[in-house]
Amino acid sequence: MTTPPPLSTLGPRIMVMGPSNAGKSTLATALGHRLDLPIVHLDQLSHLPNTDWEPRPKDEFAVLHDQAIEEERWVMDGNYSRLIPRRFERATSVILITSNQWLRLARYFKRTLAHPSARLGQLEGGQENLKWMMVDWILFKTPRNAKCYTKMIEATSLPAIYCKTAKDLTALYDHWDMEIPTA
Repeated sequence: MTTPPPLSTLGPRIMVMGPSNAGKSTLATALGHRLDLPIVHLDQLSHLPNTDWEPRPKDEFAVLHDQAIEEERWVMDGNYSRLIPRRFERATSVILITSNQWLRLARYFKRTLAHPSARLGQLEGGQENLKWMMVDWILFKTPRNAKCYTKMIEATSLPAIYCKTAKDLTALYDHWDMEIPTA
């Protein structure tokens, strides 16, 4: 990763993208606290609270998403590919976090087995539990998404930061003098 730009250049609407368990919610929370921006976790809008990650109807989620992006200031984490073009229209910058799928799998196991009730961006009233569908998602489905997201970002004129490794992400926190928040 090249030296990141100053935080002040990211603007008031920052997208944080990347695969599951890459650190999107944690980075979004750190940026929100550091820049005094409202934090929007798209997983919380996409799923019904107090469920085991039951999705909202797609149209209902799209309305919540569009209401959130119309705000003047936010840092928003999540992907939801069908809605990314709308978010790009409003965003002032984007950060793409990618990392090794084995590290992301280890984080998922820690999230679901070691600390199932505490994480940033957690679904209100939701329980974190091990799902083999998520293991498959992390190991086999999302690795190719980084290339797709990179192409999508490059097709915009948005300033972009790419964190390709956990070391890059740590360097980003250090460069911007941000603490890694905990739940």
